[in-house]
Amino acid sequence: MKKLLDLITEEVVKAFEACDYKGEYGKVTLSNRPDLCEYQCNGSLAAAKEYHCAPIQIADKVVEELKKSSVFEEALGVKPGFINLKVSSLFVQEYLRKMAEDERLGCHKAENPRTIMIDYGGPNVAKPLHVGHLRSAIIGESVKRLGRFVGHKVIGDIHLGDWGLQMGLIITELKERKPELPYFDESYMGEYPKEAPFTISELEEIYPTASARSKEDEAYKEEAMEATYLVQHGHKGYQAILQHILNVSVADLKKNYASLKVEFDLWKGESDAQPYIPDLVAMLKEKGYAYESEGALVVDVKEAEDTKEIPPCMILKSDGASLYTTTDLATIVDRMKLYHPDEIIYVVDKRQEMHFVQVFRCARKTGLVEDETGLKFLGFGTMNGKDGKPFKTREGGVMRLENLIADINEEMYEKIAGNSEIGEEEARETARIVGLSAIKYGDLSNQASKDYVFDVDRFTSFEGNTGPYILYTVVRIKSILNKYRALGKDPDSCVVGVPGNETQKSLMLLLARFNGAVENAFEEAAPHKLCAYIYELANGFNKFYHETKILGEEDETVRDSLVAVLVLTKRVLEICIDILGFEAPERM
Repeated sequence: MKKLLDLITEEVVKAFEACDYKGEYGKVTLSNRPDLCEYQCNGSLAAAKEYHCAPIQIADKVVEELKKSSVFEEALGVKPGFINLKVSSLFVQEYLRKMAEDERLGCHKAENPRTIMIDYGGPNVAKPLHVGHLRSAIIGESVKRLGRFVGHKVIGDIHLGDWGLQMGLIITELKERKPELPYFDESYMGEYPKEAPFTISELEEIYPTASARSKEDEAYKEEAMEATYLVQHGHKGYQAILQHILNVSVADLKKNYASLKVEFDLWKGESDAQPYIPDLVAMLKEKGYAYESEGALVVDVKEAEDTKEIPPCMILKSDGASLYTTTDLATIVDRMKLYHPDEIIYVVDKRQEMHFVQVFRCARKTGLVEDETGLKFLGFGTMNGKDGKPFKTREGGVMRLENLIADINEEMYEKIAGNSEIGEEEARETARIVGLSAIKYGDLSNQASKDYVFDVDRFTSFEGNTGPYILYTVVRIKSILNKYRALGKDPDSCVVGVPGNETQKSLMLLLARFNGAVENAFEEAAPHKLCAYIYELANGFNKFYHETKILGEEDETVRDSLVAVLVLTKRVLEICIDILGFEAPERM
């Protein structure tokens, strides 16, 4: 189904061409003066230069042609050369009827679906999730859902941090605490225990203890480095411990991500890329891409048009150790071999942009990806507290993600519990649902690349540009439709009629923009644009609600038409919030 704006533009293009002007001047946009018109065309201003006449003369001539079209209720030339447009109510009605009949509400599915991989999440194993992990998870999940909704095959990969010194530190500390375990007995030939020798709570205490000690005890650090080397080179006992660490950590991570309605298709980590590194390094050397610089192995990635210094991409340190760049390049090798994606999107802190500039350029220069393979860095800003600094606990520490979620849920419960119609159990579940909308919408409504202030009071408010406000709008519609059903009527059988007033027409025009809003949000990987759309739609609906008798309307045909608009509004809002990664309760 074509976008409404495209259909309107087609009419204006035809009018320009009928007047012997180039159709390219007929581009139509939403009006920046909605008090004057619904849409506008400014092409006459540009056309005047080519046709050597006053813009208003061109505008007036085109307007006369537009008056013949059934699409427009009003077309007006305004000095110095604007064309102000109002579409006909019948045209809007017909468009919404077609939209309502379509299961996807007018959204096309991609004709040539692409395979897109999204690298998001990126937590380290053996460490609890904290607020710093929030943005990657929320933004990545939404971009994944957007891609799937428009018809692409989208694969989400968590890309765990499960390699390096942290593993050696855990093994060393565990050996000191429990030396009797079979993993540390070099002569042990039996099967290792299936149960991990630690819980997630113990594991989360072991790592920081070991890390702190390694900073003060050089011998301890040396032992941890030796353990790291051994686990990375196939030590049977240490490999078994590594598997325990992964199993326990991933089980906990899945539980925490589930509470955010975030799901990954792949639970791969840096360790999965390690087998590709030897061949990768050998290829870079053999083909002359890599060379030694101060003992390290590097690849030049600077380009002639660079306006700032782009350092070489380091492949191996002087001691032969690999780095994040090595792992990321090896991960690209893995992804291209197993999934052959058309595009890989990395949802990562924007402060890592230079790292990914180096990785992407190196991957392209060395042929790890094909020329047409997209590599996209979707960098996000910092989540800050009201003081403008990175969000912390009251004590000044980094807040665990599960504690933040619990705090938001409690805040929402306090607000919802005042509703005497809702029992304790329902209130708790509703608080969880609405609390998640507060967290996710609070984040996603901001442009990803910008820092933002996580304001609990504002994000949990039922007024303003918030998740709870959007959900309250959905619940309000559900309530009206339930009352309509109680009258023995079926809201899904209602058909959209001609709008009876400007408020209703404005809401219908907002609904007609749905497919364009989704398409634009996907093309720009910009969930905040979808948030802006549903906030505008919610405002449009609530204005309509306050100014319109719906169930109280005496004319049954008019009433059913109004209900049809409610059904469509609910469907649009529910699809959008599902893409954003949350849902609406039955009541609030």
